[in-house]
Amino acid sequence: MIISKENMRTIYQNLFKEGVLVAKKDFNAPKHEELEVPNLEVIKALQSLTSRGYVKTQFSWQWYYYTLTPEGVEYLREWLHLPAEVVPETHRKPIRARPAQGRPGGGGGGSGGEGTYRAPRGDRGDRDDYRRRDDTSKKDGAPGEFRPQFAGVGRGSPRE
Repeated sequence: MIISKENMRTIYQNLFKEGVLVAKKDFNAPKHEELEVPNLEVIKALQSLTSRGYVKTQFSWQWYYYTLTPEGVEYLREWLHLPAEVVPETHRKPIRARPAQGRPGGGGGGSGGEGTYRAPRGDRGDRDDYRRRDDTSKKDGAPGEFRPQFAGVGRGSPRE
């Protein structure tokens, strides 16, 4: 299929930027859900990349899910003339937010020192008492003469 260079560039730029692309299996759709390109051209361009091993394709519930492979990253970087520092969103390491640490000298924030109370780690309140109570009340099990009988229950009941 012949795809114009500007449409190919739009498809490849979006694929490289995100690292993934989704397309509905609707060959007659006038345009793609996210791009201003006919849906058929998106599917066929990515089908071509899949056959060359630059993209992995997963099909589920009438949707194509395309994921860029490392070889595809290199190919698109060369095709789009991008520097090596530019990487897709899916290849970036997530930046973890550091948990807020309390200020030395106390206070949970706000005026007057009104913060939420947190119990120290060693003090678990009622849980420890509950667990200790359970440990002391445990017995070895059923007495030796206990013999449960299951006759008369369900399909395996004896016939009379």
